[in-house]
Amino acid sequence: MKKLFLALISGVAGIIIGVLLVLFLIGSPKAKPLPGVAVKAPEPGGDPPGTAVVMLDEKFFDSVLGTIFRDLGSPSFPLQLTSGHESLGDSTSRMIPAAFENQCQDQVTITNEGSDKKTEVHFTGGKISAVLPFNGSKSFFGCQTFKGWAQASINISFDQEKQTVYGEIVIEGVNVEGVPDVASGLVTRLVQFSINQNINPLTILRAPQLAVAMPVQSTNGTLKAQVKDVRAEMTDGKLTLHITYDFAGVRGQPPPPQG
Repeated sequence: MKKLFLALISGVAGIIIGVLLVLFLIGSPKAKPLPGVAVKAPEPGGDPPGTAVVMLDEKFFDSVLGTIFRDLGSPSFPLQLTSGHESLGDSTSRMIPAAFENQCQDQVTITNEGSDKKTEVHFTGGKISAVLPFNGSKSFFGCQTFKGWAQASINISFDQEKQTVYGEIVIEGVNVEGVPDVASGLVTRLVQFSINQNINPLTILRAPQLAVAMPVQSTNGTLKAQVKDVRAEMTDGKLTLHITYDFAGVRGQPPPPQG
């Protein structure tokens, strides 16, 4: 009986040490660096010449997200200690207690609906925010299944060299249901870390989508344009992009194929 008691104490202590180790390794979950420069608000004096304005509302994004979940399925990410492309667990995984290792999928899945929430994007007060319901499982005191939702903000940047607009989802808060209190903090950190590391950066607009190349047959030339600046404003449920182009004419050169 004494040996059994000591074994139980040892096992519980090992689990607690494992939790502390995971929280220490994860630290404060942060997203990957966003390429380019942050997109600013439009200039108060108005747009410069050569600016195109594109407006998208929340209903547009509701339709896009609904189509993704319906036709492409729910995105899933591993719940593991990773940073970029390198694992933090290669040299430390031997230190993780056996209670972390069983047949669980050890992943989190973003769902269209869950926990009385729906995946959606909002534009208000100069900010982009998102709600992300999720479910998943993690090896801890056996296989623990959980669900919940995350509150996120979305930052936008523009990389002029790559002619690409990027997005960055930053998980600001996680609400987890269905796990013991002792595991709640661990699952919260892992979910936050996993989404931040695996989903970013998002490619919102690529070079072929931004490029302008118009043939002018009467001059045997092509009017081309590259984006030199992108501004954005988020008000009243709408995202308005102000895309400023730098135009140039090229003689005797056909436009490149779009794709």
